[in-house]
Amino acid sequence: MLLRPAAKGTIASMKKLISVFLCISLLVSVTGICAVAAQPDEGISFALASDLHYNVPRDAIEGEIDDPIFWYSNRRAAMNDESGFIIDEFLRQCAQDEECEFVLISGDLADHGRTIPQEHYDMAEKLRAFEESSGKQVYVINGNHDASEDSQTTFADFMRIYADFGYDKALATDEGTCSYTANLGTKYRLIALDSCGKTASTEDGMSQEKLDWVHEQADAAKRDGRYPILMMHHNLLDHMPLERIISRNFIVRFHYTTAELFADWGIKLVFTGHEHCSDATSFTSALGNVIYDFATTALTMYPLEYRMFSITENEIEYTAKSIDSIDTDALTARVSGYSPEQISLMNSDMRAYSKGFLKKGIEYRLSLSLSMEKLGIAEDAIYYNLVKTAVEGITDILSMPLYGDNSVQQIAEQYGTQLPDSDFETGWDLVTDVVAAHYAGEEAYDLDGPEVTLLLKTLVLILKTDLAAVSDELFLGVARDMLEQLGADVISDELTELGNSVYGSVEAGQYFILALVSPLLYGFAYDDDGVNDNNGILPGYGSVSAGENLANIGANVTGIAARITHFVQMIMKYVNMLANLKEAF
Repeated sequence: MLLRPAAKGTIASMKKLISVFLCISLLVSVTGICAVAAQPDEGISFALASDLHYNVPRDAIEGEIDDPIFWYSNRRAAMNDESGFIIDEFLRQCAQDEECEFVLISGDLADHGRTIPQEHYDMAEKLRAFEESSGKQVYVINGNHDASEDSQTTFADFMRIYADFGYDKALATDEGTCSYTANLGTKYRLIALDSCGKTASTEDGMSQEKLDWVHEQADAAKRDGRYPILMMHHNLLDHMPLERIISRNFIVRFHYTTAELFADWGIKLVFTGHEHCSDATSFTSALGNVIYDFATTALTMYPLEYRMFSITENEIEYTAKSIDSIDTDALTARVSGYSPEQISLMNSDMRAYSKGFLKKGIEYRLSLSLSMEKLGIAEDAIYYNLVKTAVEGITDILSMPLYGDNSVQQIAEQYGTQLPDSDFETGWDLVTDVVAAHYAGEEAYDLDGPEVTLLLKTLVLILKTDLAAVSDELFLGVARDMLEQLGADVISDELTELGNSVYGSVEAGQYFILALVSPLLYGFAYDDDGVNDNNGILPGYGSVSAGENLANIGANVTGIAARITHFVQMIMKYVNMLANLKEAF
């Protein structure tokens, strides 16, 4: 059947309908902003910290890591014994900063707060002393380490212990949760949202009821002539490649849908923690509203940082502040076991000391994870020898010197490739430095830089040597054993012959795996989302206009297309790069 062309009048009507729809969309997106303009904006300036993880210090430091300095580090790389003294220095800096009007803390005030209430009482005492001496208000919200309904510290306990730190200023609360709202200055309202589950240890507890409550509070703020700012513990947006898959318990479920709603409800700023990284990223809704998620690193871990914000209607300025020193005299008076060299290094550069502590802790944690026991693979499992060979190959190469005699460099030369020069001593040194850069933010390891190149070539080498060891006897043997258990002996022989005739080995699988993994590694090592993580200036709440939203809609569409194209290009680039290396391998 042939379709007749639409009449001119019909086309004109459709154009008008589309125009009306766009106008309504733009009006909806900026209506809340217009309502706020009635009061003068005096601006606000405040400090933002997250994941303080206060620990009651031990009487003496203990450890089992093979390192002359950081032997007492731990698998979480958290400076537990120093935590209280780092927090003291943070509060001292906030008290002395004349521009700092108040302090926000986005969860995990205590490390074992669910099971050791004393940590909360100690932490509350520190905050109370700060408020009394400085006259500055503290606003907190709970994190997953702080409370749960099946622990010694319930939500009600948390709100009681921290009653003076936001709850005393609450305009509204959400029954059954730790959520509340409070006014900040003359033009802003804090929505402190409890994003935690009632009993789950890490995953978020977002629900339709919580979203409805946020919507109500955002509307109430706009009716009162105020801009809504949201603070919660869990991330709203991805702060690493595929965070929803890799670290699913650190980001709210349906995060893009939630970000879409928050942005269109007039929320421009969201302050989060939990991931222990310093990262800022943005999301643009279909209506062109932009929302920024500032994930703030753990205060008591490298890089020992917090944020300072200065906000007016026109702009949002933020900077990173660091804890460069602590009172080591008070530390050693409380905790014994520190060597003179450790204290000297702390006094000369506490931030550098915390980086060494973090890197050694990460190495310890990863090396523990790379064991058959931790992987939970029994010795009688069909694939035990296959995995054991691969795991041992990884740990061996990561532990070897990168350069010199008996080094990774010499192994690489056997396969016809050269490692770029660097200051890294081992593969562990390289890997932990990349992870530390993620914690600190501003990941600047660009695609063609020596760090990313070295990381990828080391990965190639690990995969190549592992596959070389398992490709014939173990890899095909496992496949044969599994098929034989299913009574498919003939099929297993035929598949083995087919695999050998097509591939000769498993090199094709090697190239395919690297082609997929390489863009993810690059995305982890290089932050190019357009929002500066630690220092920057963004448009303020009052800068939203219909024209800007329309431009944002266009940029949103082209940005999605560009990201897809970029990812495909990176996969193809690494496929080509690895194919070119095939002869050398």
